[in-house]
Amino acid sequence: MKNIWLHILKPKGAFAKWLMFLAMIAILALGTAGYFDVAKQYLDTDGLSFKAGAYKISAYKALKSLLIIVLIFWTAAIVSDVAESRINKLKKLRASNRALLLKIIQIFIYFVSFLFTLDILGIDLTTLTVFSGALGIGLGFGLQKIASNFISGLILLLEKSVEQDDLVELSDGTFGFVRKSSARFTLVETFDGKEIMIPNEDFITSRVINWTFSNTKGRVEIALGVSYGSDIEKARELILEAAKDHPRCIAEPEPKCFLRGFGDSSVNFILHFWVADVTQGRWEPQSEVMFEIWRKFNKNHIGIPFPQRDLHIKSSEVSKMMPRGK
Repeated sequence: MKNIWLHILKPKGAFAKWLMFLAMIAILALGTAGYFDVAKQYLDTDGLSFKAGAYKISAYKALKSLLIIVLIFWTAAIVSDVAESRINKLKKLRASNRALLLKIIQIFIYFVSFLFTLDILGIDLTTLTVFSGALGIGLGFGLQKIASNFISGLILLLEKSVEQDDLVELSDGTFGFVRKSSARFTLVETFDGKEIMIPNEDFITSRVINWTFSNTKGRVEIALGVSYGSDIEKARELILEAAKDHPRCIAEPEPKCFLRGFGDSSVNFILHFWVADVTQGRWEPQSEVMFEIWRKFNKNHIGIPFPQRDLHIKSSEVSKMMPRGK
């Protein structure tokens, strides 16, 4: 039901737009020919009217006003869709600039449509002062979040800190690609196919990691241990060799392998290497390099230890614990 009303208020598709256009032409033709006068005789009576202050509203005026509002905003929706299709064809502009330009045009279209509707309905524009006061109270209470998200969306577009197809990570663990920026939310698609609509305000007030803000390079990290009986110099050489042999490993910054400490059962290393495009994923090159390290270690008899404990029991304590014979 919600989708039906949405398509009625904002028609989609070329057929729907042409249908709305023909409907408007038909209504104008009927009004010009005087066919609405019959409806006015029956609906514009005192029995079907009520007063609101100095205004007298009849059923005829209410239906006429509703028809005018629908037609004007249908027209605004069609013009907005045409503007969107034209702006999306401007490939010379960045996606964020196209989105910002589209928002400005849509705000202008609907604002002009709103004023045009008030003028046709004969509503005095000075009454907007009362409306603006009510709107201010509404923003202070129920519409506060909506206004905050709208303004945050404009800030994001102006700053260009988060753009379409950026790889972002939020403080709550959400990790994925930005697919769409709208007036109220930003659509993020995660690696498992989820589409999460995140309020624009969260990108302004929370800490956000943008993995592709200035470049697409990303670092891959692998921590591993080598047994004390192995040649650790050879182990370090093999670890770096496994990283450099991978096709996605880039030369600058070059791979680095550091000895991080002497553990209970292993000499601990950490490997850092970089990939050119982090949007293609980091787990696959990490896994493939780890497999290659495993193969090289086995070939060169370098062990990767597992935790183990040695238990020493003193013979004097054992003899005390054993029962004495009679």
